[in-house]
Amino acid sequence: MCDLVARTGRHQQRYEGGRRLIAGCIPFRYRNCDGKNKVLEVLMISSQSGPGLLFPKGGWENDETVEEAAKREAIEEAGVRGDLVGFIGFYQFKSKSNQDEFCPDGLCKASVFAMHVKEELSAWPEQSTRRRTWLTVDQAVDQCRYPWMQEALEKDFAKMYSVVDDSEERDDSEEK
Repeated sequence: MCDLVARTGRHQQRYEGGRRLIAGCIPFRYRNCDGKNKVLEVLMISSQSGPGLLFPKGGWENDETVEEAAKREAIEEAGVRGDLVGFIGFYQFKSKSNQDEFCPDGLCKASVFAMHVKEELSAWPEQSTRRRTWLTVDQAVDQCRYPWMQEALEKDFAKMYSVVDDSEERDDSEEK
C-alpha cells in the first residue's frame, strides 16, 4: 500500500498566456553493462489514455516551484526519486485532455528537467494505472508517444547526458 497520494483537480493549476503550465522530467540512470562501459537508460511510463510511453509530467501548481512540481510528478506517476541535474528546455504542445475554462484550446507549455534517479519506490500513487520501463535512448525514442517528448529526448537530453565522463564513477545498476 502506498502512503503517498497523487494530487488531482485543476483548481491550483498555473496558466500563462492562455497555456497550462506543465512540469516534467526525463528520469535517467547509468547502468554498468560490462564492467567498463556504462549505458544511459531513461525511465518511461505507460499512458493512461492510449498506446505508447511517456515521461512523468503534469500540472505545475500555485503552491510549488517548477522543480518541486517535476519531482512530485516523478513520484506520483513513475515512483522514483532523484536529483534534478539540469533543465532540458521548454516544449509547447496541444492537449485534447487538458482543455478547460482557463485553457479552452488545450495549449500547454512544459518545463522539462533531467532527473538522475536515486531511488525506485516499491509503492507509489499511480502504480495501479502505470507501468514503468527502463529503456536505452534509442528504444525510448521509438516507443515515445508524443513528438514533443521525442524532441526533448533525442535532440536535447541525449546531447547533454549520453557521454559519461570516465572521471566520474557512475554506476546506478545496484540502486533500487
